[in-house]
Amino acid sequence: MSKSELLKKLLPGFIPLFVFIAIDEIWGTRAGLVAALIIGVAEMIWIWIQEKRFDKFVLFDTGLLVVLGSVSLILDNDIFFKLKPGLVELILCAVLAVSAFSKLNIIGMMTQRYMKDMELNDQQMAQFRKTMQLMFFVFLFHTVLVFYSAFYMSDGAWAFISGGLFYILFAVVFGYEFIKQKLSRKPLLIPEDEEWLPIVDEAGQIIGKAPRSICHRGEKLLHPVVHLHVLNNQKHVYLQKRPLNKLVQPGKWDTAVGGHISAGETLETALKREAWEEIGLHNFAARLVKTYRWDSEIESELVYVFVSHDFKSIHLHSDEVEEGRFWTQKQIDANLGMDIFTPNFEHEYQLLKKEIFSV
Repeated sequence: MSKSELLKKLLPGFIPLFVFIAIDEIWGTRAGLVAALIIGVAEMIWIWIQEKRFDKFVLFDTGLLVVLGSVSLILDNDIFFKLKPGLVELILCAVLAVSAFSKLNIIGMMTQRYMKDMELNDQQMAQFRKTMQLMFFVFLFHTVLVFYSAFYMSDGAWAFISGGLFYILFAVVFGYEFIKQKLSRKPLLIPEDEEWLPIVDEAGQIIGKAPRSICHRGEKLLHPVVHLHVLNNQKHVYLQKRPLNKLVQPGKWDTAVGGHISAGETLETALKREAWEEIGLHNFAARLVKTYRWDSEIESELVYVFVSHDFKSIHLHSDEVEEGRFWTQKQIDANLGMDIFTPNFEHEYQLLKKEIFSV
């Protein structure tokens, strides 16, 4: 989930509070509570119509506002109501703290629930955690200010801190993140020995070339790669396990062979080179079964999928592969969606089932 998307999920719950603050200044507490209740209910209905989900945060925020506001009216003491934004933010701080500093990523689970088509790699997840840590400290700072203003500052100061200052702090934080992201995307100094990759169109025609680092920083430059699936006589699939020190998908089982085609290199040459480098395979025949485009947050690939039944010369001799073995179709099917295989392999396995196993 991006920073703007996360903010979009959180801010609707605060709208009833801001409505109350505005109306309370003009018509009083009772009118503010009624307006906040109406806005909160309208929000929940709108979210249900648009997204088919029940927003519990808006319900909680509106309910707590009404309860604390009512107690404030009954006891003729507005301190209960003034503490309400701080109480809500304490809960948010707890959720952010658990998500950002422990293995239980509550917000990450919410991301998977509401944005099922989005998958973060390890590098993006690390950046996501840094963002949540920053947001935790911002929320915590704002919460302390809300509590302090409720007890020791004027109503006007409390209203500004509880409302307007919230937006100002987030504008500063996200402005900082935006500038930092822009600066990180400045032109890179390309080492002389860096690998260059061909840039292709959807049909595989070469239209240019670019350094590997440029292709892997989200520029969406389509470049070709080769994948080789090796099957034995029983149609068991040979998979390699990625080392734990890999930046992307560490420790997961992946296609037997996979790698980029270098600039000036033919498809056949790249396939033979990668097969030898990764699993020591040589003197093999392979058949092209599928070509498709694969897009991730950091790159766009035109994938050439090959299949070979020549497996006898396989021997691992590189630290690029932790281990390798054959998997039966039953074993693979039983572990799909269990975070054991790379997403790319799971996608290609469905292709194999149509192109190879069904024959």
